[in-house]
Amino acid sequence: MELRNALLRAALARPAVLTAVLPGATPARLAVERALRARRWPRALSPAAADLLVVVGRPGEDEPAWLEGTWQALAEPRALVRVEEAADAGAALDAGHAALLRGGRRTGTAAGGAARPHPVSPAPAAGHPDQAHAGHTAAHSHDTPMLISGLPLADRADDRDGLRLDRLHVPFGPVLPDWPAGLVVRLALQGDVVQEVTGVELVPAAPATRPAFWDEPWRRAAAGAPVTRGEAARRRCAAHLDSLGRLLSVADWPDAATRARRLRDAALADAPAEELAYATRRLTRRVGRSRTLRWLTSGIGVLPRERALAAGVGGPALEADGDVWCRTVRWLAEAARAAETCEDPRPLPPDDPYGPRGDLTGEHPPSRALLDVLPSLLHGAELAAARLTLASLDPDPDELVPVAAGEVARG
Repeated sequence: MELRNALLRAALARPAVLTAVLPGATPARLAVERALRARRWPRALSPAAADLLVVVGRPGEDEPAWLEGTWQALAEPRALVRVEEAADAGAALDAGHAALLRGGRRTGTAAGGAARPHPVSPAPAAGHPDQAHAGHTAAHSHDTPMLISGLPLADRADDRDGLRLDRLHVPFGPVLPDWPAGLVVRLALQGDVVQEVTGVELVPAAPATRPAFWDEPWRRAAAGAPVTRGEAARRRCAAHLDSLGRLLSVADWPDAATRARRLRDAALADAPAEELAYATRRLTRRVGRSRTLRWLTSGIGVLPRERALAAGVGGPALEADGDVWCRTVRWLAEAARAAETCEDPRPLPPDDPYGPRGDLTGEHPPSRALLDVLPSLLHGAELAAARLTLASLDPDPDELVPVAAGEVARG
């Protein structure tokens, strides 16, 4: 028994952690990432490789089925903890680690329940209700292939070369590393090629108590709260560095991804503008000069400016006017520019509508348009290219979570 306990402690000294992030939980996610980095605990790439499952945010149901499925995929010993507030991140991780050392246990409940994901409907096209309805059906239909012992069988369909091959329906998300919080993308795959996007959904999350974290300064200013331009610049810089960290991690450049996330945290921690700008320029030069990254991301996920405008896309995805590489370069440039102005004491104008992902005054938040254009960009792409394309758009599901009335100004 003593030998077993000693081996268990040695194996779990640095447990592999899988995070399940829900929409509306960005501050808690950032705190969990900082705490994991401080402890030097590795991130698991799948449930089977995880020791500790960390649920970040508040689910929309008491017992979501997707969370139960994820939990069942973890091998023993295993533990589950929940983090709903940023201040609880460190204590929750320590509690989960202690549970693992005792042989693993489950905190709270995640069992049962057949929860249905909440669909993210595209914005209707003004003046063209029939076309809008057709687009909704095409982008958000649900194929239900035959199941054998709960496993889907492949059907047949023509591939991009005109051959009739097996087609498998596979949901991606909501628990994937470097994946938008709570997003589920349903793909019809032939081999590793995306033949069709059959659904784009968000898992239900509890109503938010404050505006989307990355949009807060602009929302508060619009509500009449005092906000400086420097505060907005810091949030923009951190938002783009967060997006870059996700993209670089998907591109399998962990060193650069960690550097981007450290700079993100420094921006949010009120690092001096001169120091932040210098470090961001260094990251910009390093990433911008990478021939490997440019080769990997060029020519995929192409979104021309005219097409982006027609889809209602704004922000960096619109201004980049191109592929994944163009959007990466745009994030780098905007992050470096914002870092230089993060101590500007002038007030942010209440009529400044442009957050990190675009115009915040429209009928729908900017991330809605990014999700609406996603199916057409993924069609015909290889799976690795599809993941890079999604990471380069980086829609923020927090923008799609309703905010309680009266919380904007207090946020």
